[in-house]
Amino acid sequence: MITFNELKKINVNEHTEKKGNLTYLSWAWAVDQLLSNDPTATWEYKEPRQFGDSLMVFCSVTAFGKTMTAQLPVLNYANKAVSNPDSMAVNTAMQRCLAKAIALHGIGLYIYAGEDLPQEESTDQQVTQKDIDYCVSKINKSESIDELMEIYHQVSTWYDATSLAKVKSHLTTRKNELEA
Repeated sequence: MITFNELKKINVNEHTEKKGNLTYLSWAWAVDQLLSNDPTATWEYKEPRQFGDSLMVFCSVTAFGKTMTAQLPVLNYANKAVSNPDSMAVNTAMQRCLAKAIALHGIGLYIYAGEDLPQEESTDQQVTQKDIDYCVSKINKSESIDELMEIYHQVSTWYDATSLAKVKSHLTTRKNELEA
């Protein structure tokens, strides 16, 4: 049987995605690697827990004769807890939690190193074009002023004034369209 020490040596770098200052492992690739190394592996999502107006999701992965459970708050693209998350945000968190639970068995564990360390406040937080494009896509799909307000609250945490201004202009345009 393959060991934890062997699994943690697998290079996952080509199967990750960077969002802001965080690196995410592709859940589909992680599942593929898990089942390739233990075809009997299974996973189960636990009941989410509510904290105020945010949610924490849980996933247990049983592989290599051991069950490991990971938890993950439903986060936005700025790594902040989402207020009253919709089903898409919860689904995304569940899949990320699955990848994290698989990492507890060794596959990609190193990308989580330091995640439990407090983040320093920074005035030079990097907002990527991908972050902006994601926000604009959400804005264009918004069907209510309430949805736009949620997006506004999420991006208002950005320190990058130029990126924030780009997104706010799209918010204003979509708000005007919805009010018309």
